[in-house]
Amino acid sequence: MKNKNKNRAFLKWAGGKYGLIEDIRQHLPDGNKLIEPFVGAGSVFLNTNYKRYLLNDINPDLITLYKTLQHSAERYIEDAESLFIAKNNDPERYYEVRQEFNESTDGYQRAVMFLYLNRHGYNGLCRYNLSGKFNVPFGRYKAPYFPKKELYYFAEKSQYATFTCEPYTKSFARARKNNVIYCDPPYAPISTTANFTQYSGNGFGVKDQAALAKLSFKTMNKKSVPVLISNHDTPDTRRYYEKASITELQVSRTISQKGHKRKKVSELFALYQQDTTT
Repeated sequence: MKNKNKNRAFLKWAGGKYGLIEDIRQHLPDGNKLIEPFVGAGSVFLNTNYKRYLLNDINPDLITLYKTLQHSAERYIEDAESLFIAKNNDPERYYEVRQEFNESTDGYQRAVMFLYLNRHGYNGLCRYNLSGKFNVPFGRYKAPYFPKKELYYFAEKSQYATFTCEPYTKSFARARKNNVIYCDPPYAPISTTANFTQYSGNGFGVKDQAALAKLSFKTMNKKSVPVLISNHDTPDTRRYYEKASITELQVSRTISQKGHKRKKVSELFALYQQDTTT
């Protein structure tokens, strides 16, 4: 699965895996399909070469956008680009679009506005309040980039993908022999003050972290499907993944509000894979 050229996602994404692609590719087993129960911006999808993909996320806006781009790329890209004009790079206009987005029930229009909000909002965050309303503030960028090239590449590669919006457990249930699962769940907090789980309006807490680990071991054991998980390297995650093969790595964190305070943090890969050497 060697790929010298790296492809960027068209969305800005907190916790995106673009910077870890080489490491992830090195640890992903071979197979005929990659299943991503937490696809996010899709950097792993965009930088691997499986024959087929099952890409899932619990965020319906994200999956609707991906399906729209998959089936109506030209129309979508033209309509989305129309919002990327100088007069729309303004806080008042941003909050108007955000309100329109939150009040809309039209999937296509929400998909168009989602990209605008993503590129003009603060730090690439995707966050909803408890009422399900998108609440990321204006980002104050000089000239937000319209990712036309990245959109076309995603649309082209998406022809090999199936998109779903369901609990991650259902994505696991779809796994068959020769498939591979890669999980990039909401990370376990480094500390009690660093908990960030309001990505889709659904928290992903301690019980969820433990349940994902158990399901990964069960899927490897019962279905012979390998599972690779990314997460913070903490005493808690070490306990969750005690039945997996652990690889440590240091990663530069890019979500900090204060750039000069961004530091490397300890992360890990947990690989559940049956031993084929015996």
